[in-house]
Amino acid sequence: MAKKSKEARIQVILECTEHKTSGKPGTSRYITTKNKKNTPERLEIKKFNPILRKMTIHKEIK
Repeated sequence: MAKKSKEARIQVILECTEHKTSGKPGTSRYITTKNKKNTPERLEIKKFNPILRKMTIHKEIK
């Protein structure tokens, strides 16, 4: 039997912070991976929101 690997890299979902306050329908979400040993806190990355048509801050959701 193979050993159970302890994977440090996990998949996370990023959601736009400005979209909820804009009042427009839909959501802007991205899926990415992060190393939970190097970055235990939640990610905050600037990504493009196609509905608002501008760069916004996307935060990691649970």
